[in-house]
Amino acid sequence: MLNFYLDPSLSVSATNASLLAAKAVNRNTNHARNLRAWITDFVEYDILPFHLLGRFDTSKLEDEDYSSAIHQHLLSICRDQRYIGAQDIVDFCQSDQFKEVAGKTIQIHVRTARRWLKKSEWRYGKDGRGMYIDGHERQDVVKYRSAFVARWKDVYEPRMFLYDRDGTKIQDPATDLLHNKKRIILYTHDESTFYANDRRKTKWHHPHLDSLPQPKGEGESLMVSDFLSPEFGRLKKDDQEARVLFRAGNSRDGYFTNDDIINQVLKAIDIFEDKHGLHNTALFVFDNATTHLKRPDDGLSARKMVLNPHPTWTHNPGGPRMRPGRLPNNQLQEFYFPPDHPVYPNFFKGMRQILIERNLWRDKLRAECKGFKCDHGAVDCCARRILFNQPDFVGQKSRLEEIIERNGHLCDFYPKFHCELNFIEQYWGAAKRAYRSTKLTSSTDEMERNVIHSLDSVPLDQIRRYVPCL
Repeated sequence: MLNFYLDPSLSVSATNASLLAAKAVNRNTNHARNLRAWITDFVEYDILPFHLLGRFDTSKLEDEDYSSAIHQHLLSICRDQRYIGAQDIVDFCQSDQFKEVAGKTIQIHVRTARRWLKKSEWRYGKDGRGMYIDGHERQDVVKYRSAFVARWKDVYEPRMFLYDRDGTKIQDPATDLLHNKKRIILYTHDESTFYANDRRKTKWHHPHLDSLPQPKGEGESLMVSDFLSPEFGRLKKDDQEARVLFRAGNSRDGYFTNDDIINQVLKAIDIFEDKHGLHNTALFVFDNATTHLKRPDDGLSARKMVLNPHPTWTHNPGGPRMRPGRLPNNQLQEFYFPPDHPVYPNFFKGMRQILIERNLWRDKLRAECKGFKCDHGAVDCCARRILFNQPDFVGQKSRLEEIIERNGHLCDFYPKFHCELNFIEQYWGAAKRAYRSTKLTSSTDEMERNVIHSLDSVPLDQIRRYVPCL
């Protein structure tokens, strides 16, 4: 700037000289103004400009320990499905929890916290959808699945007729295999719900055609519960059939309970024996729904047992007494004191006495872990868990199993989360596809007729094509 100002050939003012100097170094008018200020300060006050490069303080949150502590704190909030914001960082930096990690608390502005969030790759917006994990590979599921496949291959399948996708019989149980054994006929069970307004959403249309108003919601529902066989299709004979139509809802037929499935199974057994005779055995296979797995009212269960003797305890209030268990030596163990007991006549013994008789009680053993949420892998942490793992309690069969086996037939359950093993699911899909092509109705009776027609329209050859998908 001084060279421009003192050059006699230019004859420029101090302002113009500063502008020329700023332009020479590709800077703007602000730089020219700073040049004039710096020269004035030097001439009048002997002050040189002070360069601040490298002298700015960095954010306290740049410290690696601070940053890691804040990051872990925010993640813990998110895992509790709570929202976070910059103010959470401000509050955390002044908390005792932060002091334990960093050795002291720090005070920051909310704008500093907001800048840290952005720099640390936190972004404000809608949360993405996570992947649902249904438990296919859970340890207990894998164990049950392996046992189920072994039973199917070694016990059931050798005694069945098998068909290929074209409906051709590919296996006929050998006579020597069936010696003193009955042939097995598979009938798989499931429930499915049809909705009145379930119709095709895509079709050919023309601009000259007016669009019709569509009903809101799914409309009235109709649940179907049925049995299906790869050999014979639906379980029916003449005018008898095992299929049940159920209108679920508080103001309708209520809800499908264990009593309903038991009544359907008893009817199915009668139809099976009438249709196939007593020289064949039915294999009824169900999914792992709680409705199907309910234990008998007097079945062994430690879930609601009291610790000490009780005069009126039963598993279900007002229900029958619990049946006897079995001691380790296989002797029966009554769970109620005899009528002539001097202190507790006819009382329920309680978990303490039951475990004493099994030589499993120890001093200071608690009745139950909090909420019965025992540590993973624990087997003797509380009285309830010990009884839960006893062989006779573990081996208690469901009410459904006991009734079917009492009638001389077989019962099994598909592994949890494996609906793809049940070929009836594809039968439902074919029936619903046919139902979606029927005319929309407003009458319950018409809807029921359409559902029945759609179910009956799936031929046996098509059903057999589904079975190899097992």
